[in-house]
Amino acid sequence: MKANLSNPKEDLQAIREFMERSSKFLSLSGLSGIFAGLCALIGAAFAWFVILGSGSLFYDEYLCSVGASPFNQVTISLTIDAIIVLGTAILGAFYFSCRKARKSGQKLWTSSTRRLLWHLSIPLVAGGVFVMILIFRNSVDLVASATLVFYGLALVNAGKFTLGEIHYLGLTEILLGILAGIFVSHGLLFWTLGFGLMHIVYGTVMYYRHER
Repeated sequence: MKANLSNPKEDLQAIREFMERSSKFLSLSGLSGIFAGLCALIGAAFAWFVILGSGSLFYDEYLCSVGASPFNQVTISLTIDAIIVLGTAILGAFYFSCRKARKSGQKLWTSSTRRLLWHLSIPLVAGGVFVMILIFRNSVDLVASATLVFYGLALVNAGKFTLGEIHYLGLTEILLGILAGIFVSHGLLFWTLGFGLMHIVYGTVMYYRHER
């Protein structure tokens, strides 16, 4: 970087921007958010049909298990559905991030990537354990709320290591998670808004701001 002796303020600003960019993971693609949102919408549609077609769950007041065991056919189907959605979204994020890094001539696996994943994983792992506790205690009516809140905390925690939109997406997820905990009869709706619609909205914003 060549110093600009005639205008040291501009030179300091350029150095500051360079340091900020080098400390952040900038290969995150908005297309990965759009893809994750579409996966979530498909998964939510499947979950809705499973709930409507089952006699072991009712959704008009509370989404809770009627049977004594938390591991009935519907709970297992919804768990498999969530795992497939999560796995597909992760693969999509990896693919689109690799493509963006390749286009911009950047490395995908850097110290910034490791910091991002570390700060992202702590709330996600804690949330996953908490969700399993809810399922074992047969309190699946709060699963949608818990997944949204912990996912939002993970995004806020990792937001300082990547694009700024991630921080605000995390705050949105937390808000929707709180609402899902209050209006438990509409947990699936808030889950669909958070993991589906909001991913598409923020992914579109990120794509046009940073990739177009």
